[in-house]
Amino acid sequence: MPDLVWDEVKNFFDPNLTGSLPDLRVEDASVEDWQALFDLVQTQGWRWEYSEGDVVLPLPPAAAVVARPADAETPTLRVWPAVDVLVIFRLYAVAEIDFDVNLRELQGQERLDILCGFLAVIGRRLGKPVLMAPESDYHHPVLGFDVEADGVVLLADPRLP
Repeated sequence: MPDLVWDEVKNFFDPNLTGSLPDLRVEDASVEDWQALFDLVQTQGWRWEYSEGDVVLPLPPAAAVVARPADAETPTLRVWPAVDVLVIFRLYAVAEIDFDVNLRELQGQERLDILCGFLAVIGRRLGKPVLMAPESDYHHPVLGFDVEADGVVLLADPRLP
C-alpha cells in the first residue's frame, strides 16, 4: 500500500499550480546529518554527482564541505534515486538540508512512490521529518516524512489550490 495515492495528491504535483521546483528540507540539521546523508547516497546504489561550481569532484566528508570559505561556490549534490528522477541538494547552511525535485519528473503513482520512498529513506536515516512545500511557499509544507508515522503523510488538504 503506497504512502500517498496519486489521484488524491496530484494537485501538489501540478507545476502550473505550485511551480515546478518545490522546496524540500530537513530542519535542525547538523554536520553529522549531512555526513549521514552523504553516506546514505553512497551506499544506496543511486547515481550521484558532487560539484563545486562547474567542477565535478569526489564527495568529500561533510566537515570539509562545511569548512569551506563563505565566498566559495555553493556545493551541489545531484542524486538520481531512479532513472529520470533528479534530486538536487545544495549546502546553503549546515542547519538545514535543502533540496529540489522537478515535478515534471514526478507524474503518476509510480513516480510518487519513488519520491515517498526517497523521503522515507532520508527521514529514517536521520530520524527527522522531511518536508515538501510548494515553490516560493516555504513555510507551508504540504506533505512530508513523519518519523512517528514512519511514512509520508499529508500536511495540507490536496483539494485546495
